[in-house]
Amino acid sequence: MTIGSQVGNAFASINPFLVKMVSGIIILLIGFIIGKIISKVINKILHEVDLDKGFKKTTGFEFSIENTISKIIAYLIYFIAIVMALNTIGLTTFVLNMLFGAIIIIVVISFILAIKDFVPNFISGYVLKKRGYFEPGIRIKIKDLEGVIIKVSLLETSIKTPNKDTVIIPNAIFTKSEVIIKS
Repeated sequence: MTIGSQVGNAFASINPFLVKMVSGIIILLIGFIIGKIISKVINKILHEVDLDKGFKKTTGFEFSIENTISKIIAYLIYFIAIVMALNTIGLTTFVLNMLFGAIIIIVVISFILAIKDFVPNFISGYVLKKRGYFEPGIRIKIKDLEGVIIKVSLLETSIKTPNKDTVIIPNAIFTKSEVIIKS
């Protein structure tokens, strides 16, 4: 056996895996380039339509919908490119199952962290409104804070102090602390 035939046999055994890897990398690069280009085109189109101005006029919130939509589309294209590259290599199901599990765990943890303060404040606000303890104009003292209630919502209560400061207190504090209603 000659050295040339040994090198040829080595390339023959490496070749299928190498071809899959190179193909996967090429698909990934092309997908990222296409995603970036389409994201910029969509951002320009949405900017021409003045989507951000319309959103602000309709809702009163200043939020860049144009950038958000274009980034979501770019990430979707990136995701498709990654899936196609993994499929070319042969790792699709394993990696996607791991990715899906990680995403579900992240979403659940984010949801729990997002509502951990919301739920007690909402329930306390509902109880306070239903019982009618606090209404605007009533003078109260809670902890070291004294003032006049100016607004009661389901999540928080706004109090104007004698110094003309406005203090916003989460409603859960009212159910956990001693509150003195002054006459």
